Amino acid sequence: MTDDGSGTSRRQFVKAVGASGAAAGLPGYVEQGAMGDVQQGGVTLQWATDPDFKGSTWKKELQPVLYNNGLSKDINVEILAGPSVTDNRRAQYQQWLAAGRNKPDLLYMDSGWTIPFIVRNQLQNLSKLGAFPQQRIGRIEEQYFDASVSTAKGPNGDLYAVPLFPDFPTMLYNQNYLKNAGYGQSDFDKWAKNSMTWQKFAQVTKEAMNNSDVQYGYTFQASAYEGLSCCDFNEFMSSWGGAYFGNPAKYLFGPVGERPITVDQPQVINAIKMVRTFIHGSNANNTLSKYQGNIAPPAVMQWTEEPSRKPFTNKDAVMHRNWPYAINISGAEDALGQDLGVMPIPYAKTHEEAQWDTKMVGGPVAALGGWHNAINPNSKNKEAAAEVLKAMMSTEFKYKLFEVLGFLPPEPQLLDSQRAKDVPIMGRYVEQLRVAGQNAIPRPVTAVWPAESSKIAQQVNGAFSKGGNPERAMTQLKAQLKAIEQSA
Repeated sequence: MTDDGSGTSRRQFVKAVGASGAAAGLPGYVEQGAMGDVQQGGVTLQWATDPDFKGSTWKKELQPVLYNNGLSKDINVEILAGPSVTDNRRAQYQQWLAAGRNKPDLLYMDSGWTIPFIVRNQLQNLSKLGAFPQQRIGRIEEQYFDASVSTAKGPNGDLYAVPLFPDFPTMLYNQNYLKNAGYGQSDFDKWAKNSMTWQKFAQVTKEAMNNSDVQYGYTFQASAYEGLSCCDFNEFMSSWGGAYFGNPAKYLFGPVGERPITVDQPQVINAIKMVRTFIHGSNANNTLSKYQGNIAPPAVMQWTEEPSRKPFTNKDAVMHRNWPYAINISGAEDALGQDLGVMPIPYAKTHEEAQWDTKMVGGPVAALGGWHNAINPNSKNKEAAAEVLKAMMSTEFKYKLFEVLGFLPPEPQLLDSQRAKDVPIMGRYVEQLRVAGQNAIPRPVTAVWPAESSKIAQQVNGAFSKGGNPERAMTQLKAQLKAIEQSA
């Protein structure tokens, strides 16, 4: 996945296992030669990436596009297919870079953990690399999704990685169940660009449940894991106008120990109460009386991506929050097909109603996932590696990734094209994905985020439980986050 919060790579999601075998003594990595018609005696670069790129996918479908878009055939890119579990890959990169290894030359990096490598000076500064012109950096800053670019930059504003593809969650729905409740195509067309409020969402979901023989109303991910803190709860909270550390536009990436901790503010508390209403009903303690309740099963508190997706794809749920991979699966003809509806994430407050003047709070906020490419600062082939990054910036390569692997282009305008709309299944929903991308919020990733993330997930999951107390949980969380920030 992209970063789906589950810790797995995007297309290898269901397997959630590392690649077997070893290359060059590196556990979990499988070396895939990709010589093709490359001339002998050229430069061979090693790209540490995930299993999506190994074998014929790379050699026959993707690497030729690079050669057709400016990459010299003297430069061969050798795939080092690593574990699909993103945390395992991060740990491997830390070992390599700490040891000063000059291979791999190129590193495929989760947008959720690129910044800690940057602040440790473990990635090549592209802004200071002559082989990567300022014109290229300007194009990335001006044309790519802002949220993706923000996770590829250092505190000094320099660029250290090139976004390869972003990932944005949306709300999937079964159109048949909503039709049974009296909604129609005009509603679906409107929701594609302008999603509904959470209050309206709960009402619509409840109406669909009451008018159809369906087991669940709304399925999502609320297990005590990274996906809750980085993503699902980040969206609930941000769509209410709340934030972990004050104004995200100012404090999202630090400075650690000097930023406000705002998890105990009313917007955050109300977001938790709303989810409690969805799960336990408005008659339960610490819920919101004006919201329809009992639309989500208590099982969501143990669910990650796949357990929450399967009921929806099997037509046992009305609504479902997930990443684009779930669109590809659920929109297939042997699943929902054309009956799959997609809209941006609902919201409680508009951008204008939110406390801070930034698009990262209020409105249809979507948690940011996705992957970047960076250069190993110890590589002996930095110039050749920069040539690969430039070829990967070609429009043709971005479209090919979308068509072959389902990876979204990193530029909003590319989703507006007819070519993007012609991509099977995913092409039907490019407008919704574009809106999600323009309203994306990264997780507040810093060197201390892993420690903070686990505390957030535990406290929020507990607050969602039947006997949970949102105010007490967030007061405790504030103290825990403060201790982590001050000890950094």
